[in-house]
Amino acid sequence: MIRGPVLKRVDRLVAASVLGAVAVAWAVIVGLDAFRIFIGELNDVGQGGYTLARAVAYVMLTVPRRCYEMFGYAALIGGLLGLGGLAGTGELTALRAAGLSKLRICASVALALGLLTIGVVVLGETLGPYGERKAQALQLAAKSKDVALAKGVLWARDGETVIGARHGRTRAAQGEVDLDGVRVFEFDPDGRLRALSLAGHAIHVEGRWTLHDVRRTEFGDGSAASTKEDSHAWDSRLDPGLLASSIVKAQYMTLRDLGQNIAALERNRQDASTFREAYWARVFYPLDVLVLVFCAVPFAFGALRSGGLSKRLFIGIVLALGFYLLQRAIVSIGSVYGFHPAAANLLPPLILVALAVAYFRRHA
Repeated sequence: MIRGPVLKRVDRLVAASVLGAVAVAWAVIVGLDAFRIFIGELNDVGQGGYTLARAVAYVMLTVPRRCYEMFGYAALIGGLLGLGGLAGTGELTALRAAGLSKLRICASVALALGLLTIGVVVLGETLGPYGERKAQALQLAAKSKDVALAKGVLWARDGETVIGARHGRTRAAQGEVDLDGVRVFEFDPDGRLRALSLAGHAIHVEGRWTLHDVRRTEFGDGSAASTKEDSHAWDSRLDPGLLASSIVKAQYMTLRDLGQNIAALERNRQDASTFREAYWARVFYPLDVLVLVFCAVPFAFGALRSGGLSKRLFIGIVLALGFYLLQRAIVSIGSVYGFHPAAANLLPPLILVALAVAYFRRHA
């Protein structure tokens, strides 16, 4: 039985092999994804002031967020490749012959990736959202002179009217754009403020804008008059498609921003399901990564001894896609039937854990 300092050397051996393979898989996956986005951005080069250099800058600013999103798949594929490398040199067989169980080897893999996962989570809460906001602001400022993002606030101009909004979201299925914390400044041709409207939110549906929970103040010569309305038709030519492209998606926000959006929507009795789903997906992200790697690796032990690189890659891709589709299906079904997003996000890793426990018991 291997004991004491030898175990630490085993952990270092497994960690070096696995982390090296994860780094390669991570770089390849993120690189391919970034290149795919760059090719798409080339179609917009020449629109307004959007140049090739700005397209490159846009893609580079989104790389931290892509690293966060792709880490789970890179960890799974890299884990299989790393253990496959040990199996190919006979080191994995030597570890098994020395008394290390499959469970213990998998624990070494999970330990190494667990430390890396902590860093990835920090990346996803800091550089990822920050880069995404900067990328959206750069793209928007280059493509349109009338819409801009400043410190997370959306500003737009419609003739003599200036609009500001704290938050925004889209509902692609319904074709809606929803802006929160809306301020509408109306100026006369001489630049004097003529009216100010404060609205809880504004919705664009079926080609029309509507302001809700509106307080409107009109300014005259030395006077001001205020009125309040539950809703008010807003005659604006703001392009909802352009606004939608400027809105940072819920899955790209930090946990703090998601929590604030959920609280604001619930106070106004609005649907917060999109933000709630993104919030709990963020909370369970580290668990999903570690469970996926820990539970998927032992299923491939037999194939690792006899298969080459292509076979390990195939196993990794199939397992990653299978888990992704299972998770999305369960979360979507949970949303339809009103399950709490926390339960819906927890169920897929629990299913994987159950399968892994059954495997370990069978091959004990």
